[in-house]
Amino acid sequence: MASVVLSGSMINRGFFSSSAFAAQNKPINFLSAENLTGNWDPTSHTTLGQINLESFVFGYLTRAPMTPEYPDEIVYELAESMTLIDEHTLEFKLRKGVKFHSGEPFTANDVKATFEYASQPDRPAAWYPGQCRVDVIDDHTAHVNTKEFGYPASLFWFLSAFLPIMSAKDVADTKTLSSRPNGTGAFKFVKQDGNTTVLEANPDFLGGTPKVPGINFTFVGDATTRMLSLLSGEADIIERLEGEQVETISGKEGFVVNEAVSVENKYLWFRCSKPPFNDWRLRRAVAHAIDRDLILEVLGVSGTPSNAWVSPVKFGYVDTPNYPKYDPELCQKFLAEAGFPGGRGLPKLEYITSVGFYPKTKEYGEVITAMLQEQGFDVEFSAMEIAAWADRLYDRPGGGPGHMIDCGWATGSPEPDLVLRTHFHSSSKRICGIEDPELDAVLDKERGTTDPDQRRRVIQYEVMPMLADKVPSLSLFTSVFIHAMREGLEGIYIYPNGMMDASEAANT
Repeated sequence: MASVVLSGSMINRGFFSSSAFAAQNKPINFLSAENLTGNWDPTSHTTLGQINLESFVFGYLTRAPMTPEYPDEIVYELAESMTLIDEHTLEFKLRKGVKFHSGEPFTANDVKATFEYASQPDRPAAWYPGQCRVDVIDDHTAHVNTKEFGYPASLFWFLSAFLPIMSAKDVADTKTLSSRPNGTGAFKFVKQDGNTTVLEANPDFLGGTPKVPGINFTFVGDATTRMLSLLSGEADIIERLEGEQVETISGKEGFVVNEAVSVENKYLWFRCSKPPFNDWRLRRAVAHAIDRDLILEVLGVSGTPSNAWVSPVKFGYVDTPNYPKYDPELCQKFLAEAGFPGGRGLPKLEYITSVGFYPKTKEYGEVITAMLQEQGFDVEFSAMEIAAWADRLYDRPGGGPGHMIDCGWATGSPEPDLVLRTHFHSSSKRICGIEDPELDAVLDKERGTTDPDQRRRVIQYEVMPMLADKVPSLSLFTSVFIHAMREGLEGIYIYPNGMMDASEAANT
């Protein structure tokens, strides 16, 4: 088969130009809405706050800006090119002269170590489509090979923008890997000081020394505290603003608000691995009981409508025709068919959400609870602080805690399988715990389709309609990520999943 070069743009080298006036800049104080895990191995978690921190420290083969206008765009970073050699071989030509923060040179051996380690099925970060083998052709050429594992190598095209590249030396010593982050990014780790991770500019960064001398990345779980810290000058940039906070900050001089349709959908996840939501009819009943327009009214600027299980900036998005809509009559129909007319005989259902991280979760959670109770569901609503909620998030033997749980899913790549296969294939089933042979079959068909246009059609006309019928989760809306910053902070690029590029930022 002839080599195929898919679309992708070379990196704008002017994007990495360095300032002669770095001394005039000061460190950026960023307040994160989510805590870190304490384990620096990028494959050990799916925590968005830590993924955002990793974007400052680690390098990536490519980056994906993921704008609504060009959701498929790829920009090269550690890679200089990608070429699909055949169905099971994806070639990366790598940039020369790049160093890890430890001083080790970046080579194809690091790509091999990263991909082969991180794709192991026991790794908690479920980003890889399956195991792979990497053949090192020379120091700056790597072939990702998937033939023996039975899926197309083209699935790594978009994923290359979301997989942090680790040092082969660190991967060989996982104790070092977990104790200190070591990447090729614009900023390197200095120390952990309580809830603050201290980073300093990397003078050996491939684009030149960043303008700002460092970043202080601090976890502050309360949204009001984050806003007051920005207004008082203690913070330079904050995330996850709520509607009234946007109004407050927008009305004051010296501050800028950034709003962007994100890669994150917010979901109501059903515990499909245990009663009563192991019955799709009850999941459908809940879906038809919820008026998502009312949720958007509560959210204000923080959400936008979604009728699919991926965001509009993901490959394969479609406005799914049979997406469950608010319909109390259908709700009652499915309740009766499942043997619980009017909700009679159902157990008490626990609905879990977090507070402080996602905007308005308590407020719209109370609205959802009231709508379900109106249709006969006996719902107990539990709003928890972040750590307690995170401890209850994932599926486990016997089913995850509660019966429904609120959670978003944001990944820095247009690749839809980071949502679809991660959550709805029985090999992963991260939150909902579903095991459904029909879903497995259509997801396997989608993954195995090598032609991008054909794969898009399978996603849009087979995967999404089946998800709409079975509803392992209900996508409530697509998040609008809102950041606020001082006017003196300029040149920072915010990706649609919250990751940032501060290599060209100025903070005066």
